[in-house]
Amino acid sequence: MVHIQDVNLIHSSTMEDGCAPFGSRTTVLSVHNEEETAMLPITVAVGGNKPSGRYILVAGRADEKDGLRQAITTGGLKPRVTYRVAGWISLGAGAERATVRVNLGVDEDDNGNETLVECGAVCAEARGWTEIMGAFRLRTEPRSAAVYVHGALAGVDVKVMDLRVFQTDRKARFRQLRDKTDKARKRDVVLKLGAATGAASVRVVQMDSAFPFGTCINTTVIQNPAFVDFFTNHMDWAVFENELKWYHTEAQQGQLNYRDADALLDFCDRLGKRARGHCVFWSADGAVQKWVKNLDRDQLTSAVQSRIQSLVSRYAGRFPHYDVDNEMLHGRFFRDRLGDEDVPAFMFKEVARLDPDAALFVNDYNVECANDPNATPDKYAEQVAWLQSCGAVVRGIGLQGHVSNPVGEVVCGALDRLAATGIPVWFTELDVCEPDVGLRAQDLEVVLREAYAHPAVEGVVFWGIMQGKMWRKDAWLVDADGTVNEAGQTLLNLQTEWKTDARGNVDGDGNFKFRGFHGRYVVEVTTATGKQMLKTFTVEKGDNTPLLVDLVDA
Repeated sequence: MVHIQDVNLIHSSTMEDGCAPFGSRTTVLSVHNEEETAMLPITVAVGGNKPSGRYILVAGRADEKDGLRQAITTGGLKPRVTYRVAGWISLGAGAERATVRVNLGVDEDDNGNETLVECGAVCAEARGWTEIMGAFRLRTEPRSAAVYVHGALAGVDVKVMDLRVFQTDRKARFRQLRDKTDKARKRDVVLKLGAATGAASVRVVQMDSAFPFGTCINTTVIQNPAFVDFFTNHMDWAVFENELKWYHTEAQQGQLNYRDADALLDFCDRLGKRARGHCVFWSADGAVQKWVKNLDRDQLTSAVQSRIQSLVSRYAGRFPHYDVDNEMLHGRFFRDRLGDEDVPAFMFKEVARLDPDAALFVNDYNVECANDPNATPDKYAEQVAWLQSCGAVVRGIGLQGHVSNPVGEVVCGALDRLAATGIPVWFTELDVCEPDVGLRAQDLEVVLREAYAHPAVEGVVFWGIMQGKMWRKDAWLVDADGTVNEAGQTLLNLQTEWKTDARGNVDGDGNFKFRGFHGRYVVEVTTATGKQMLKTFTVEKGDNTPLLVDLVDA
């Protein structure tokens, strides 16, 4: 049986057919075998194919645009289907490390004009092979298409091994996740009810899941009854969109405004929802208010200390999580302006000193997408290790999750790498952007199933759920009139799927056995005489041994 992910749509990955240089006339291709077999990858994140060792060397590159062009089988690409671009990249002469990009060129009109679609990027190295994990989806069927590998600086030779384009199989991946989900999120339970219960009937119902979901809120959306209804019934956590950020709480120097943050926190308290503290600082230059940018080094140092003292002292004990310095993979404002690489570690240590019970997070975007060489899982893990080496205690890794065309194996590969740090992972700002709500529902299911099946992930927070009330359009789960759309229904269906409802009879030893998802339960026991008993208990994560719950004297 041939699986769809095994069908390579390109003419040839070894240059015999459809592969050619493009760009400057000096660009040439040649075929080689990797002689240093120790350099070949041992693990494969996507596709399952081991590297062949045979590669194409792209040399003589006079421009960043110069590279390799690999034709795709005519008629092979269909609209509304997610495809993977896979293979391995290394460098030859010219550099030890360089960014290499993979694009899809598609001809969609009668004029022969080619449109480039981004479908992956890697930070390639000369001393090893880096796996390409790109993806794309087309709106219409192209007349012709080709994959381009390019992007390194002029003069850098690029090696390309086993270039492949294949259709993803979402349903097959979901089947693979069943056992993984069961192992990560369920446990055998033995309810000890006592022999006196006889042949009693038992109904076990899960009331709450141990795996939380949440959403972004702001002062406007909490006035919307439809939003409040969905939030109350289906969400466990909140995160404030802007109201806790420095540019909101101190837009003008010395004029503090915590009214909006206070109002949102009170709203969460009334509904019994927990809230993430987002964020103490934000490293992106565009997110820093003008007056902060105008400070000299000493003034900025003082302002940073005052910000920590003001915010964290005010809310100590009220935010279980803090994103301490947001998006450090992409921004360096505080490090550059203060001339100190250890500034983020100082921020972590000061926040921890003032609120020692809060879990302090790093938080960044594109890490799970394999399309940003500045935000690879390896770089993120290295950042965490660096903070730890400076004495900072990092207790959470935030994946923002602003995604499009997600591929389960790619998401899983990122989670596996981050899990190796031993630190819990949360999706902190999830939104799946796709104009077609049916495809959006499919994409959302991909991300949620990967997150739920992975033991390192401890929660998912959306960056909004309601039409017209979100940062990214084409990502909402609830229409403006309160109707739950297909994507939102996918979330609700999964929340139902991931809860346990068990029925049966007490066995001869006075026990009732079942396997259930982690969370809080109620059990109803009805004896042969019609007497009823209600008890509550909690199934927590544990080892492979059954959880024994003694309800005889409960």
